[in-house]
Amino acid sequence: MSADNSLSDTPETEMTPGRLRRASIGVVSVAAALAAQELAAGIIRPLPSLMAGTAEWVIDVVPVSVSDWAIATLQFWTKPTLIIAVTTVLVLAGIAVSQFSRVVRSSAYLTVGVIGAVVTALGGVSLWASLMSAAVAVAAGLITDDRLRSLVGPPHLASRRVFVASIASMSILAVTGALIGRDLIDRGLRRLARRDEVVLPDAIAPARPVTAVHQFEIEGLESVVTPNDRFFTVDITALNPPEIDLSTWTLTIGGMVERELTFTYQDLLDMELVEQYATLACVSNKVGGRLVGHALWRGIPFSRLLEMAGALPTAEQVATTGADGFSTGFPLAAVYDRETLLAIGMNGEPLPYRHGFPARMVVPGYFGFVSAAKWLERIELTTWDGHDSYWAKLGWAKYAPVETQSRIDAPRDNMSFSAGPRMVAGVAWAPYLGIERVEVSIDDGPWVDAELSEPLGDASWVQWRLPWDAPVGEHTIAVRATDGSGAVQTADEHPPIPDGATGHHTIQVRAE
Repeated sequence: MSADNSLSDTPETEMTPGRLRRASIGVVSVAAALAAQELAAGIIRPLPSLMAGTAEWVIDVVPVSVSDWAIATLQFWTKPTLIIAVTTVLVLAGIAVSQFSRVVRSSAYLTVGVIGAVVTALGGVSLWASLMSAAVAVAAGLITDDRLRSLVGPPHLASRRVFVASIASMSILAVTGALIGRDLIDRGLRRLARRDEVVLPDAIAPARPVTAVHQFEIEGLESVVTPNDRFFTVDITALNPPEIDLSTWTLTIGGMVERELTFTYQDLLDMELVEQYATLACVSNKVGGRLVGHALWRGIPFSRLLEMAGALPTAEQVATTGADGFSTGFPLAAVYDRETLLAIGMNGEPLPYRHGFPARMVVPGYFGFVSAAKWLERIELTTWDGHDSYWAKLGWAKYAPVETQSRIDAPRDNMSFSAGPRMVAGVAWAPYLGIERVEVSIDDGPWVDAELSEPLGDASWVQWRLPWDAPVGEHTIAVRATDGSGAVQTADEHPPIPDGATGHHTIQVRAE
């Protein structure tokens, strides 16, 4: 019996060893196709990632109710889950197709490759580049399929060992190739952006340094300034950061202005920069969630740029668009009643690439989906009726101020610990109103004032702490904040979508 006959195309009605082998070959062949394409996209810059292009197409076509549920439920894990889902569908397709003849398998690979190319091209990528990427994937998949089938001999112990070893080695190569390709894509984007060459000028008036009065040292308590690598990112519309070439990048301010202005990155570096601490929050953040962060931003007051452009008196909204195609819109009044920044620095360094390099908006007090456009390319003044942002078109709120919120960081929910003295601690925010008071209730008892850290600015969050002598048993701890206007955080529970979650963060713990 020849090697080819051991995996004949004769249909089988149960999961025989031959069918299992074919299914395994289908899985590994699809993995090899995806890995080869990612690797090619990493090595040859014009080639797009078909996986990223397909996933972004899915984002655009799924019903709004599905995307709302995914963002509110998965939060940080929305994009990884989408990639896993797309990969799973392709793997299952590979398993199904692997049971058929060589002609059917070849046709299926070719069809999927062309569909992937067309879908990627619909996202704005060159059709020829997309087809080249598809050709790499199809060739890798078919070559892997043929190679694995040729290695399979009669179903005795030795041939099983050869088959298993071949499957394992090809799987390792595919995973390694995909990881290398993804890393090369990221490195290529960074090289093109040339962020590492940027020397960020000092601010004309540096912000105050963080001292002991601003930060409590308690285990489990979030630091008062969120490090760049821990600051949340939620870029649902772009699986990869957009391609930014700093040598050609410009930012234009237009629309309802007296004169349209265009700035290069060097133009922004040459301006007088200011520093400001500000808290940013994602509308998808659940009560007690982690999609919120506090950083020191460096940039140009946007009011100064509007003075240069000359805002027309009929303008009402600031509409912003990033290189990823994402758009936001926030009230023009926010430019003047708070320190709205065109930010180019974050925590003492140029904006990290995934946080919007070379420039982004920082508007204290508004959720990111209406204000925090990244990788900025164009800003326009318009009326409220003249522009709907990306999410407003999908039914989310058009006017979305951040809700006053507080969170318990220590102890953690469902944590067990030794009975006795300990600190209950957390953070609270109400940018740009500030936090006036934080209260804690234990086991539905009275609300007790917690001690607050000194805020670093009006747009900063604060830490809070309350000593507690925990008795043995199960306990419920709740927290609420009062903002600078005197408004107490509401206990009414409301989901994140479409304009932010509300309610008191409440945890259950056990003292033993």
